[in-house]
Amino acid sequence: MTEDMEDNTTFLESLLERASEYGKTSLELAKLKTLDKTTDIVSSLVPQSVVIILIASFMLFLNLGIALWLGDILGKTFYGFFVVAGFYILVGIVIHLFMHKWIKKLVGNYIIKHILK
Repeated sequence: MTEDMEDNTTFLESLLERASEYGKTSLELAKLKTLDKTTDIVSSLVPQSVVIILIASFMLFLNLGIALWLGDILGKTFYGFFVVAGFYILVGIVIHLFMHKWIKKLVGNYIIKHILK
C-alpha cells in the first residue's frame, strides 16, 4: 500500500513538473512568435521610412522652388507660397472627401497582412 502511494506521489510530481515545463515552453514560444512578428514589421518599415524621407525631402525642395518661381512670376515672393499652399489645401480637401475610406482600408489591410504573415 505504501508503495502504491509513493508511485502515485512520484507520478503526480512528474505530471506537475511536465505541466510546468509545458507552460514555460508555451510562454517562451509566444515570446519568440511576438519577437518574430515585431522584427518582421520593423525590418520592413525601416527601408520604407528611408524612401519616404527621401521623397519628402524631394517634395519639400520642389515645392520651395515652385513657390519661389511662382512668386517671381506674380511679382511678390510670398504670393507663390500662397498659391502652393492653396493647391495643397484643395488636394487635401479632395482626398478627405473622396478617398478617405479607400486610404483607410488600404492601410488597414497592409498592417493586417504584415501581422498575419
